[in-house]
This record gives sequence, structure tokens and C-alpha cells, in this order.
Amino acid sequence: MNEIGFDIEALVWIAAAYLIGSIAFGIIISKLYRLPDPRTVGSGNIGATNVARSGKKSAAILTLLGDAFKGWLPTWLALQAGMLMDVVALVGLAVFIGHLYPIYHKFKGGKGVATALGVMIAFSGWLALSVVAVWLAVFLISRISSLSALVAAVLAPLIAWQFLSPYPVYVAVVVVMSAFLIIRHQSNIEKLLAGTESRFGKK
Repeated sequence: MNEIGFDIEALVWIAAAYLIGSIAFGIIISKLYRLPDPRTVGSGNIGATNVARSGKKSAAILTLLGDAFKGWLPTWLALQAGMLMDVVALVGLAVFIGHLYPIYHKFKGGKGVATALGVMIAFSGWLALSVVAVWLAVFLISRISSLSALVAAVLAPLIAWQFLSPYPVYVAVVVVMSAFLIIRHQSNIEKLLAGTESRFGKK
């Protein structure tokens, strides 16, 4: 394939990944369950954690699975299609950015935890499993979702290097996603420092 053809194909993959990432499962699932729009309640976030505040655990689980699936699918498809490593990495990053800044919702999206996990599943199942283990361990101790996500985000690049060192471009994507996750949790960090961040199971 000539260079121009490759460039066009790569751009199509990346653009499609962004559009898939822009699908807000939190909004879709809430509508199906006849729940309030997640953007109008709690933190205003469209992710599973805020959907869970509606009291419908099944809606939150479906949101989590949907957001993770959309991160995994285009990245995995790019791998299966034999795309170059750099293109696969950009596809994974594009679907993640799509969740953060969805074109369908005026570029106001979620924090990206589940979608980042989906991308990492496509990169390496062991990487994703290890990051989930970190999240779960912190959550079981603290009962604070945001703290769990932040600790997992901080450690994810180190874990990624353990499993993906032969593929530094994938590690770079994990680093970028982790940076975005920390930035998107800025308000949570402020609440954590002030001791006012909410815990699951407590009002």
C-alpha cells in the first residue's frame, strides 16, 4: 500500500475510533432505565460511578461494561486488521479522547476510567487485570471510587512497562491516558484533600 493510501486508512481508523468513543453509554442506559440524565445529578459525570448514584446498580454496571467495550473494540479490531503499531496506539488514544470530549454532547464527556480500561484490555489482558486489582484493593479499603481510580492511574504506566516494554508506543498511550485521568479527577483530588469526598455505602 502506498504512503497516501496508508495515511487515509489510518485517518479513517482513528476518526472512527473517536466517534465510537463519543458514544455516551451513561446517557443511553439512563434513558433506557428512565433515570435522570447523569449530567443533571451528582457530579454531572456521564460515567458508571455517577449513574450508580441513581440507585440502579444494574444501570451502572451496564454503563461500565459499555464504556469499557467501546474502548476495547476499535483497538482490538485495529490489532486484528494488522495495522501498524503506531496506528493501533492512536486508535486506542482516539477512542479514549472521544469519551472525554464527545462530539455528540458538545465535547463534555466523562473521566474515562472504564474506556481506558477497555483500551488496556486490548493492549494486554494481564495489564488490565493488574490495574483492576489495584483499583479493587484501594476501593475495598477506602470505599472511595475516585481515590481508587487515581491510585490505579498513577501505577498504570509502571504496570504497563512491566507487560508492554517491547511496545513502548503502547506504554506511551497508557501514560497519556493516566495523565488525563488524573487531570479529570482534579475536583475529586480537592475533595480528597479536604476530606469531603463521598464514600460508597455512606451518606
